Order: sequence, then structure tokens, then C-alpha cells
Amino acid sequence: MIEDKNQQRTQLSDLGEFGLIDHLTKNFEIKQSSTVKGIGDDAAVLDFKKNKIVVTTDLLVEGVHFDLSYMPLKHLGYKAVVVNLSDVYAMNANATQITVSIGVSNRFPLEALEDLYAGIMTASKVYNIDVVGGDTTSSNTGLLISVTAIGEVEEDNEVYRNGAKPNDLLVVTGDLGGAYLGLQVLEREKEVYKVNPNNQPDLEPYSYVVERQLKPEARKDVVKLLKDLDVKPTSMIDVSDGLSSEIIHICKQSKVGCDLYENKIPLDPQVISACEEFNIDSTTVALNGGEDYELLFTISQKDFPKIKANPSLSVIGYIREPQDGIHLVTRAETKIPIQAQGWKNFNA
Repeated sequence: MIEDKNQQRTQLSDLGEFGLIDHLTKNFEIKQSSTVKGIGDDAAVLDFKKNKIVVTTDLLVEGVHFDLSYMPLKHLGYKAVVVNLSDVYAMNANATQITVSIGVSNRFPLEALEDLYAGIMTASKVYNIDVVGGDTTSSNTGLLISVTAIGEVEEDNEVYRNGAKPNDLLVVTGDLGGAYLGLQVLEREKEVYKVNPNNQPDLEPYSYVVERQLKPEARKDVVKLLKDLDVKPTSMIDVSDGLSSEIIHICKQSKVGCDLYENKIPLDPQVISACEEFNIDSTTVALNGGEDYELLFTISQKDFPKIKANPSLSVIGYIREPQDGIHLVTRAETKIPIQAQGWKNFNA
């Protein structure tokens, strides 16, 4: 958290808008056959043949979605891409291109934006996507990042939130709650640093949860896995706002009920130990934490044998008739109505 006071600083005004765009995007390479024209013209040109196109956009605002006192700019660039790709994969689609737009104040030198775009470039390589455009503008309120992700999906292979049916199984990838615990650790160390700037935090005991917050991954692998297993989900959503919110989205749009089993929710051991340290209930964290970017989906019971032995997938619930409601079945086998307590925009 100690700032290097001797960093080189190149003023953005030295380059101008178009010079800045050229500088930040000069090393991006075209990897997708669907990219006909990328950066450098009035618009990108894409050719997807017979596949359907999916498009999603996210806006990240400094002070609302990220805190630069502990979020390295390279990690921020990476995360800004990943949170958008996660939405594409939640449609059972393959991400192919992104555009990146930023609003930036004059407190940021060129070198800071180079770090941001280094993270964007790393994500583009890891997920094999093309950066095909974007915009830059000035900002009086700090840093803003808007990423639009584009993907393709074969005809009739797309998956929406509204396809869950009674007797389907509710499945989640990976584990939950890590990103929220990572945020709590970073916020705590930020307060310690304010009191004693010479104190360097020891984050090693929290490496997994901190990485879940600073450098999440989108589950591209699961889309391929399900295809290889010949499993098409009946509904799907990514876990960005908390498990409870996402379950409610699926149930409301599919017009079904659900039983979520507390003892089936996957938790990493580091999440459990951090919950004990912070005196927070681990189920509450998993339900309401958000930013895990795992995939939550439903499948027909006939597909259960195909997925039951896979360590990346956990069956955590059962879809019921709409009149049965949406409930958490506790370890004591009591039913509690599920309420959305995760991230909500515009809450003061």
C-alpha cells in the first residue's frame, strides 16, 4: 500500500485523445475469425455467420465498485473484462469481442492507464477475445470503466433465466462467499494502514479470498464442460449480486419455487475460517456476498448422472411449484423464506 513517489508521470494532455487511444491499444491482436475490422475505424465489423449474437455491458465507477487504495490498476483492468464475460457465459455463449471505454481525471498519468490496459490485455489473452473499440473521455469524478462484451451461441443453444421447471435440480459452480470475505480483509487492512502507514499487511493467510475479490475468473470452462457432457441447462445466471438474489431472479422469471439446502452450499475452507475470524455466518456470506462470478443453473433430473461426479459442480437445491415459495432449508431442516440481501444499486 506504500506509494512509490518516484514514479514516471506522463500527462495525458501530452498525447491527446487519439494519441492516447493509439498508445493504449497498439498491442492488441486480432484472434477471432468473426472480427473483420477491429480498432481504427468508425466502428468494428463482425461476421458471425449463422450463430446468434449476445451483447452485455457493465459500468464500473470509482468509489462505488472499486477502491484504488487497494485495487491495483492491472487487476482492475482484468476484473472489468471478467465481470462482463461472466454475463456472456451465463447465456451459454462463447465470448468473442469487447469494447472498452474509460472516463479519467487528470490525476491519472499515462503510466497508470498503461497498467489498467495491461490487465485488459492479459484478460483478452486468457479468454481469447478481441478488443475491437471503445472511447476515452475526461471525468471530474474519478475513474469510470465501461466494457461491452459480445459473444456468439449456436442456434437453439442459448440459455435464459426463465426456463427452470418444477423437479429441476439447482446447480452452482465452484464455491461461494470468497469475494465478500476478501473485501472485508482489504477494508480492514485499509483502516489499519490509515492509522499506521508504515504497517505492511500480511495477506498470505487470506490469499484465496483476496484473489477472489481482486482477480476473479469467469467460468468459460463450465460452458465447454456442459457441452462436452451433453448437458443443456434449463436456466442459467451468473452469481454477481449474491446467491439469494440470483435464485430469486431465476424463480421469478421462470415462475417456479425453490428449496435451497444450506448443507449443500459449497464453501472453501479459507472462507469458513475467515467467517469465524470476522464473526460472520458463512451461509449469510454465501447468500448475500456477491462478486463470486460463478454460474448458477438448473438442469433436468435426467442429466444428473452426467454431472454428479464432477468436482466443479454442486447440486444445491430443487425447483418446486410456484406456490411452494422460495426457501432455504437449514441444517436443522427448517424452512426460511429467501430474501435478496445482496448488492443493490442506488442504496445510500
